[in-house]
Amino acid sequence: MMEKRMTSKSHVVSIYDKKQDKTIKFFLDERLKQRLELIKEDLKKNDKDCFIAVDGNEGSGKSTLALQVGKYVDPTLNLSRIVFNAEGFREAILKAKKGQCVVFDEAFTGLSSRASLSGVNRTLVSLMMQIRQKNLFVVMVLPTIFLLDKYVALFRSRALFHVYECSGRRGYFKVYNQRKKKLLYLLGKATYSYSGAKWKITTTFKGRFHGVFALGDEEMDKKYRKKKLEALEITEKTPMSAGQVKYREQRDIIIYALRKTTKMTYEQISNLLGDYDFEMSIAQIGQVCSKFGDKEKLDKEFIEKKTEVAEEIEQEENSDDPEEDLT
Repeated sequence: MMEKRMTSKSHVVSIYDKKQDKTIKFFLDERLKQRLELIKEDLKKNDKDCFIAVDGNEGSGKSTLALQVGKYVDPTLNLSRIVFNAEGFREAILKAKKGQCVVFDEAFTGLSSRASLSGVNRTLVSLMMQIRQKNLFVVMVLPTIFLLDKYVALFRSRALFHVYECSGRRGYFKVYNQRKKKLLYLLGKATYSYSGAKWKITTTFKGRFHGVFALGDEEMDKKYRKKKLEALEITEKTPMSAGQVKYREQRDIIIYALRKTTKMTYEQISNLLGDYDFEMSIAQIGQVCSKFGDKEKLDKEFIEKKTEVAEEIEQEENSDDPEEDLT
């Protein structure tokens, strides 16, 4: 039963699924609904595509919200366009018709190797032209936006929907529009953090959602869960090869040797690797070096730089229009 408390700022939407010949109902935050209407108009009339990231902790309900958003924008969304790996995503994008929605659910879950993460990101970047030409609405569900390729995170995604719990209760979300998402990624990527000692990105675009499966009845929900479980099992059955483990160990030794011989900071090493298109965050480099007993405190210059950026953000926040959108 849908909770009554959801109705104050949420409204029941009714979506007719032609293929199943049934009407699907769920609550949708009114403000979010208005923004999704603008996305629908962009897809149909303005020759645009839209890519949205949905992140949050495991079990927070991010897949539920992603499916509701996808189904509202594209009533034809069905299980064939809900995918759980890079190969399925590529196939779904290539087969999708103009203006349709594709949901890449739990895109990075279970991927233990850096090569696997890079493979998903490469697939995503390579398909951006197809997504653009077909005016597709793509929703990617992932543990954290910081796993997403920098180009996609900064320039191709329209917004981040961050799903979270409050006092142990699920069903809360906040939306970071394009500019705030960009600031969050740039400031938080190094430590995989959504706030720091000297900075915090705030948004007034917050709401609630209810855990209703948006693709159909209980039988359809079972099929979805089965497909999701099978995809995760396949991922877990393909662990890192001996060669990949050896490569990772060699990489870690080289990074530590670089740190030890040059006395470079973790940030400097991260920037150096980035110059060669090899992304490792400050936190990841710290984890590698800590295995060899190395630890680093943030130097004064690093803290001052973060503080300056935070002050600039605060000034921009104070000058923002009270009405936020997804652009």
